[in-house]
Amino acid sequence: MRTPKKNLIAYALTMSMTSIAFSQAPAPPSNLVAKDAPNDAGEAVELQWTLSFNDPLSPLAGETQSEDQNVIVVSYIIQRKTISDSDGQPVEVENPDTTQNSNKWATIGEPAAGDTELTDRTVEVNWTYAYRIASVDTNQSKSAWLETQVDAKPLMQWFNTYRGWLAVFTVIFSGLVAYFINVARTGRKLWVRKIAGLSAIDEAVGRATEMGRPVLFVAGIQDISEIQTLAGLTVLSRVAKTAAEYGAQIEVPTCRSLVMAAARETVEAAYLAAGAPDSYQPDRIHYLTDEQFAFVAGVTGYMVREEPAACIYMGGFYAESLILAETGNHIGAIQVAGTAMPSQLPFFVASCDYTLIGEEFFAASAYLSDDPLQIGSLKGQDWGKFLSVVVLIVGLFIATVAALPGMPEEGVWTEARDFMKQNLLGKDGFLPVETELQDSEGDHS
Repeated sequence: MRTPKKNLIAYALTMSMTSIAFSQAPAPPSNLVAKDAPNDAGEAVELQWTLSFNDPLSPLAGETQSEDQNVIVVSYIIQRKTISDSDGQPVEVENPDTTQNSNKWATIGEPAAGDTELTDRTVEVNWTYAYRIASVDTNQSKSAWLETQVDAKPLMQWFNTYRGWLAVFTVIFSGLVAYFINVARTGRKLWVRKIAGLSAIDEAVGRATEMGRPVLFVAGIQDISEIQTLAGLTVLSRVAKTAAEYGAQIEVPTCRSLVMAAARETVEAAYLAAGAPDSYQPDRIHYLTDEQFAFVAGVTGYMVREEPAACIYMGGFYAESLILAETGNHIGAIQVAGTAMPSQLPFFVASCDYTLIGEEFFAASAYLSDDPLQIGSLKGQDWGKFLSVVVLIVGLFIATVAALPGMPEEGVWTEARDFMKQNLLGKDGFLPVETELQDSEGDHS
């Protein structure tokens, strides 16, 4: 049986050992490196370090960690200070407590245990920074600070090598477009597949002529600055020329005053080209209103009264597309529509006889213009798409073969699949890079 004196001595020893254990600081991390983030505009610095021995996620934690469970790293603290600005001058900040561009140490991040990297995106291009890191245990005790040996200076790179293959494909596609434009300018006739909706225009105008009823053309409700409106005016030129040759009347209501002026010039030029300048009636190309549904009300009122035999909608449309198409369908007109608005295409497809879908609408304007620049561009894009489909099919075939049962994990098919995944579609650049994987301690164990 212990005497009270012995119990007191044992209690004092226990408390002193406990206080020593609680005051023990964790081991700091090591190998802190700060470097400029590659392939950016000088807007980030990448930090990497090796985990503390007391980090439970460290591979060496079981061998080197103290038996005292109170010394367990739960997080890290990373601080930064500014060394110099872009001119190389030391930084003097009135408020040193601010994190941004402070010449005093300021915390920029507190990654959790197990993290070995952090990206600082609050830096300025061409400024110089120093960093330090410490580990924090469960008792909020901090280790000694570990500073970087070399200061970091974020720089802007000229090229993003992650997008190397994208640049190659862009050069190839641009070369194809330039080649076919030059071929078209020499006068050589380039074959472009026929578009069913354009072939229906002649039929629609011919039917309107036979019935003695007008042709309605709506070039969308967008302004002249929109590419869809310009494409619609190109189709209008073909429709007006066909109407002039057949002797049909054409009605062109517009939602913008500038579109009205451009449409009048387009139709007049088409009538002159058809040899029927006297048949041109500028009053039939008129402006209604900028208001969306007021414009639709005016157009549908004309459709109900005059009952045009052909209704052609080419341009950018919104909610009014269904109203126009349903009204045209109600009066029994042949309807041809074309737009690049995805939300409106289902209404045109459901209500119109022919619909130019998305890119086909722009291709139609190039097809009708006979402009070597547009025809050559269209042909070059088609070849670019063909090459893209070929690359896609080859990639699918390689990925399928590499995934077959019994195929080795390392082989020609696997390497080819990884190359397409990591280089063509990923960020590994032009060629595969042989790298050795390192563990969190920096060795190759």
